[in-house]
Amino acid sequence: MAERKRKRGRRRRMRRREGQGEGEGEGEELGKRQVEWAGDPVEALGEEVMGRVMELLETRSVARCTAVSRAWRGVATDDRLWAPKIIFILLFVVIFFESYSYGFSAKNMLPKTLIMLIMPLVTEEDILKGTRVYSFVKLMMGHGLCAELMAGKAHIPRLTSIRTGSKLSTYSMAIMDGKRSRITKEDLCDHAWEYRFTIAAPEYWRNLDPSWKHTGPPMRRYFHPDGYHSADPHDAVWGGHECAYTVITSFVGDGRIREHYVRINRWPPLKVSRKDDWSWELSNHLYRYNSIPEADKKGCSGPLFPVW
Repeated sequence: MAERKRKRGRRRRMRRREGQGEGEGEGEELGKRQVEWAGDPVEALGEEVMGRVMELLETRSVARCTAVSRAWRGVATDDRLWAPKIIFILLFVVIFFESYSYGFSAKNMLPKTLIMLIMPLVTEEDILKGTRVYSFVKLMMGHGLCAELMAGKAHIPRLTSIRTGSKLSTYSMAIMDGKRSRITKEDLCDHAWEYRFTIAAPEYWRNLDPSWKHTGPPMRRYFHPDGYHSADPHDAVWGGHECAYTVITSFVGDGRIREHYVRINRWPPLKVSRKDDWSWELSNHLYRYNSIPEADKKGCSGPLFPVW
């Protein structure tokens, strides 16, 4: 009886040892497989596949991919990811223009259009140059490379029209300009401004503000390159007096901005602030100015060169 128990015990111990050995072997094999797949996905899948994957990502995620590794940066900075998808725009515009010019009965319209589109991409200028749609398509191309970023923005920075080494750098400059809180004369002059009184203003002035009485749109103000400030004709608040503005900026020793404001005549200074949609606000305790959204303005707005 005791002998049988000892035999059963030996058999159980042997089975346990065999099971442990098999588990260790499986673990080693799994570890080897993990090591084999631990390489860079760009090397495993190839740049073409990774590029297709990144096309599905939002713009900010693609920008973050540039910091992963040198291989990822090469894929993420490819202009094909950042260039505007204009091929269908070109196709539509060219077909529309030719059909408008020659009529839909032109039998060779479609083959001619396709031949022109199959030519190298640099020939989109040759396709459209001299036509009434050329400037429109060039504008679409200029804005399209940051279309996702620009969506919903009040103003498009003029520096996005600068030809840079890559379209990613254009995107980066647009991000930095959107965070800029230092206003320039170009920013002031490129926009029309809504003018409103605050609750702290005397009641007499609020009664002259149509937006307070809900009798009309807000008053408008305009800044001019020669330093003068004006309003619309028949403005109830505007007294017809001469009005000049100045942008004041002072710095501390290490180059940081200490004070930055806009002064009109000798009236209270206007504090400068920036909103999430890249619009501007000039304000004090009595009134405020808000730049009117005009993202479709030809040539964009703001300074041509970066101002940080």
